[in-house]
Amino acid sequence: MVEHGDIRVVHCGGSKINFRDPVITHDSRFLLCASGEAVKVFSTSTEECIHELRGHTGLVTGVLLRPSNHLQVQSPLHLEKRLFSRRLYPETQRFQLVAVHLPQSGDQMVEAQELSAVLSGVNPNPAAIAFGRGGEFIASVNDLQLEVYFFKKQKSYRFFLKEDNKKGGWNTFTCVACHPKDDCIATGHEDGKIRLWRNFNHKKEYTYSTLHWHHSTVSSLCFTPEGTNLLSGGVESVLVQWRYNQESERDFLPRLGGAITHITVSPDGSLFCTSHSDNKITIIQSCVKVSAVIQGLVKGDSIRTDLMMDPRSKALVLNGKPGHLQFYSLQRDKLLYNLDIVQQEYIHESGLQQFEVVKAAFDASGSWLATVEERHQKAAELELNLKLWAFDEQTQSFVLNTTISAPHDAQITAMCFCQPTDSQTTLLVSTSKDGHFKAWQLAAPAHTEDEGPSWLCDFVSAYHGLVPECCSFSADGSLLAVVFQEVVTVWSPSTWELLTTLSQPPGAVSDLCFGRLSCSKYLLGTTASNLLCWNLLTCSLEWTTSMDVRRLVADPLSENMAAFCYQSGSTDLFVFKPSEPRPLFSHKAVCSGKVTQAVFAPREEMLESCEESSQWLNRSQLYFLTQQMKCSSALSFSLITRFLLSPLKLVIDDSVAMTPFYLLLGKHRQQQQEHQDSDSSLWAERTALPQTSASMKELLQTPAHVLPSTSYLCSMFVQSLLISVSDAREEKAHAEEEMESEKEEEDSEEEMESSRSKPELAAAAATESDTPALTKAQARELRRVRKLDHSWLAGLLDS
Repeated sequence: MVEHGDIRVVHCGGSKINFRDPVITHDSRFLLCASGEAVKVFSTSTEECIHELRGHTGLVTGVLLRPSNHLQVQSPLHLEKRLFSRRLYPETQRFQLVAVHLPQSGDQMVEAQELSAVLSGVNPNPAAIAFGRGGEFIASVNDLQLEVYFFKKQKSYRFFLKEDNKKGGWNTFTCVACHPKDDCIATGHEDGKIRLWRNFNHKKEYTYSTLHWHHSTVSSLCFTPEGTNLLSGGVESVLVQWRYNQESERDFLPRLGGAITHITVSPDGSLFCTSHSDNKITIIQSCVKVSAVIQGLVKGDSIRTDLMMDPRSKALVLNGKPGHLQFYSLQRDKLLYNLDIVQQEYIHESGLQQFEVVKAAFDASGSWLATVEERHQKAAELELNLKLWAFDEQTQSFVLNTTISAPHDAQITAMCFCQPTDSQTTLLVSTSKDGHFKAWQLAAPAHTEDEGPSWLCDFVSAYHGLVPECCSFSADGSLLAVVFQEVVTVWSPSTWELLTTLSQPPGAVSDLCFGRLSCSKYLLGTTASNLLCWNLLTCSLEWTTSMDVRRLVADPLSENMAAFCYQSGSTDLFVFKPSEPRPLFSHKAVCSGKVTQAVFAPREEMLESCEESSQWLNRSQLYFLTQQMKCSSALSFSLITRFLLSPLKLVIDDSVAMTPFYLLLGKHRQQQQEHQDSDSSLWAERTALPQTSASMKELLQTPAHVLPSTSYLCSMFVQSLLISVSDAREEKAHAEEEMESEKEEEDSEEEMESSRSKPELAAAAATESDTPALTKAQARELRRVRKLDHSWLAGLLDS
């Protein structure tokens, strides 16, 4: 029996990969970027994450390859044995640029204590500091000031600009880059201009020229290694390549997606790399052609939709890039695809109102997807569209089936699907601030020439002019609960009759959820200060508890529910059954801040757990999203070590493109299968592997970033190889007894054979020559039978 440990909360994917500038290796084969508490290593050709470097306990704030290692990129950010970094001093609340003297040591972790300040009052943005001409000087921009510091002279020059110019432009510095060979500094500004500074080693003789294409802030600048080109990017999501000393000649690479936040060039200049605001990295060939795209979990300004799980692909579904829904695989920590909901080109212009996806819902089978998009115009009314998408088996994606313009007169507050039974059709209910809730039903086509069924409005209702806030169907679809501010109404979807209303302490109900399975008679709701549970059989309040529940979710495969409560700057997690007053599991301060979204994801295979506190994790896994867009999950620590997150395997199926690597892998698998078939008899004779072999196999196939600590795995692995001392002694004693008995049998057999006469031996030899030879086991059994006492048989014959 496996001993179960405490339940832990682990980060399960979706970290930022655009937090800092990525780094390209010297051979341009790999790309390294800071991602949460780790450093991810991507292949620049296949886009796959091939490795993760872990060891930090906090957020990784930068990645840099050491130039003394000839296998890595040569970078001008190192000056001999010094490393430069920005440091915040609490006394002044200002950042300083400090030089860190690297001690010579072979240890993996060394504390560098020799620090010396270089510049004070620097901008904390890494794009605001750059080294020039092999590290001879450093340029720093902050607000309206450019400061250049020469290391040999130990002297700095400062240059200032006015806040705005005569044409209304804003001169604030945003980024800086230095030419690798010439004395030239490029600075970006808020008004979209780029200035090229020269003669800055003489304060009174400095000059600058101005380049202008960007209509908004220039966020990143970078020179190529030879200095022949200058790259710039901003909110327009266009990479601009300027010819050095021929700035009138420039190339553009448009429509790269989100706003460009960082630009990096490989040491040989063969690859460009741009990071984007939508948590994406684009790898571009020097001929200004996109060669690869590495897309992480899109970090939008706000998640308007609920956190959903696609019943088919088991992917996490939520708002993605503008106008899209993203399907993100937490098992592979990779974006599967984006579904274009708005189906309009997004214009990157601040202040421009465009359609946004605000609501989405799946039916239980994943056959239908409902989405709501809205747009607010200053001089016009709210534009609202309700779209129904059908899953297409042929394309393995969702196809637009019905578009309903202006389904309500105001914003839609909630919507949910009804799980259809044999006598029901697919049903969707939406609630709106216009005071009505509507039921949309899938109807057969009115004419035979129509392609298929479409959605029509089946029922409209209201309740005393109150605004419906949320709605929920029971598991069997026989009841519909709609909250009208402080009143919970229960309806019959078959007749659309109002069955009852439920009362509660004062306060608007913000969340609603039916119980499941044996707890289906309960209905739960949350207010700003209470968690409520009604008994639908008695239509009365069963119990209530005082807590600020921000999210309430139900497990579709069990009676369990999860409640996230916010207090004192952190969120607590409680897992309970509506029928029991005590929680099955509780975790204080499961995360800092608030939990914005949560969902239960069914497991592919049910787990077996003996401990009561972790049985609620057997059928489903709980995921939740924080305000920092970190997706985490509650897992039993022992289940991690035993099953090693078996769903987190990279599986190659028939849907994978026919690449050369795929063909090679398929050929290798075919040869391996043929070899196994030919050696099936040998495999059958082999002894069974130990019980830990399955765990070790899954250990080797599991990504390193989801495994528990190495110390825990090592101790567990060593214990699995050890043999109990008592068991070893018993086995040795048993083997010695068998050897002695076999020796005695052989000695007695030799004595019996020596007493035989020669004719008898000859006859026996002739007989044995005609019969097949006996095995050692058969011969041993025959000798044992010969030694038996058969005198009792003679007594029976005489009687």
